[in-house]
Amino acid sequence: MNDLRSAIEHLKNFKGQYIETDRPVDPIAELAGVYRYIGAGGTVMRPTRIGPAMTFNKVKGYPNSRVLVGMMASRERVSLLLGAPTRELGMQMGKAVKTIIPPVTIDEKDAPCQEEVHRADDPNFDLRKLLPAPTNTEEDARPYFCMGLVLGSDPDEESNTDVTIHRLCVQSRDELSIFFAPGRHIDAYRQKAEAAGKPLPISIDMGLDPAIHIGACFEAPTTPFGFDELCVAGGLRGKPVELVDCVTVKQKAIARAEIVIEGEVLPNVRVAEDQNTHTGYAMPEFPGYTGPANPSLPVIKVTAVTMRHNAILQTLVGPGEEHVNLAGIPTEASIYNAVELALPGLLQNVYSHSSGGGKFLAILQIEKRVAGDDGTARQAALIALAVYREVKNIILVDEDVDLFDSDDVLWAMQTRYQGDTGTIVVPGITGHVLDPSQIPEYSPAIHAKGSTCKTIFDCTVPFALKEHFKRAQFRELDPRPFAPELFDEQ
Repeated sequence: MNDLRSAIEHLKNFKGQYIETDRPVDPIAELAGVYRYIGAGGTVMRPTRIGPAMTFNKVKGYPNSRVLVGMMASRERVSLLLGAPTRELGMQMGKAVKTIIPPVTIDEKDAPCQEEVHRADDPNFDLRKLLPAPTNTEEDARPYFCMGLVLGSDPDEESNTDVTIHRLCVQSRDELSIFFAPGRHIDAYRQKAEAAGKPLPISIDMGLDPAIHIGACFEAPTTPFGFDELCVAGGLRGKPVELVDCVTVKQKAIARAEIVIEGEVLPNVRVAEDQNTHTGYAMPEFPGYTGPANPSLPVIKVTAVTMRHNAILQTLVGPGEEHVNLAGIPTEASIYNAVELALPGLLQNVYSHSSGGGKFLAILQIEKRVAGDDGTARQAALIALAVYREVKNIILVDEDVDLFDSDDVLWAMQTRYQGDTGTIVVPGITGHVLDPSQIPEYSPAIHAKGSTCKTIFDCTVPFALKEHFKRAQFRELDPRPFAPELFDEQ
């Protein structure tokens, strides 16, 4: 696989992983409303479920467009796309960070993303009519590009490049607003350019090899300032990501993207996110709530859109399982690498739980070997909080607990946890501005929006009592001869 189309063809070999429909769909609220029932999952309001990725081949108002949703909305599907066992995705990603392969630039004649070029200086150009950006709900500020990978460079050191996914709201025929969560590297580049009174040239790359999207979701300190996350995708695939010079701005684009929006982040220009609708809301975010519209966001002036013939616009349902995997698997990798480096052999696995959108809740599976590991297990939790600042709660479990089975984790909490001795609270720590509880109005202990109390729940057995907490041991055997129809489906 080296692009979205080859990834789709790969998925077609596996039952239940990919479907298409020719029934016309409205991109405004209807598309996301349909997929909510088919495969959104995550923190989406019930009823929802984990299901196949889905391409809508006919989009109302856009006769030449297709929209794909849910490409990575299943951990099993991510496993198939990345070629790593489902339960080892975090560890495999951790290895990729250590075996990076930098991207390479190719000639424009070899770049599929520039098969069609639509320049914004054409009086007929209108982003709103060209691309079917969807809304998730009726309340959304405007249509959004939810899977746009923004590529930007340090104005003072162009070799320092960053790629990240940001909230991009369509504001007019040639303008987008962009929301930067605190600490994002491209925002630091924007601030540098703005201080010099200059625009920041960027490309917004959509419809990509899944390895690129997953790799782009690593954050500091795993990928420090100036680290190009496209190197991670190269490490995952064993070959470099191909780039091409943009047509209208001094920046690179991902050569095999389905769609590329070229443009500049304007200096000292701000708009209200909902300036066109005044709904007061932005869009549904990963915690499961619709975020408030930001009153003052930077503006991207679009200079061109380039695309492949018959391009596929890729999107996601904001709070769905796709965000869990995009954010959560790199989180698992970062935590695993950091803890293994500091405390070799202690941590068996990490799971960034779906209920936290892949960010807020981490389950750490620990194997205690000596009495001192009672304290070392908690040290591992502190390392996890340090290496990934958006984690809010950590649950520690023993090696005999299935960290991917929520019922088993809750069983450990009910039988191996005492609230007065097993709870460690760390108040007043930086969290995430999109957690609606992280505001001063919620708790007098919270001094500013995005500050939070972080909690460690130690649900592990004290080393000296391990024999007392031994689980019932059942006979190990092969059940398939007794019910082959059940196992043939897997």
